[in-house]
Amino acid sequence: MVTSEYAMGLIAAVGFASLLYKVLTSGQVMAALQGIVDKALDVQF
Repeated sequence: MVTSEYAMGLIAAVGFASLLYKVLTSGQVMAALQGIVDKALDVQF
């Protein structure tokens, strides 16, 4: 019983990780992250 629960948890974690990867590598998110990094690098001290 414990092994099957572990397998289901692992499958759910892999599914969530793949969904998160797809979201973070989408065009809009990549552009937003690039804008944040550009803005942070252009700050004058």
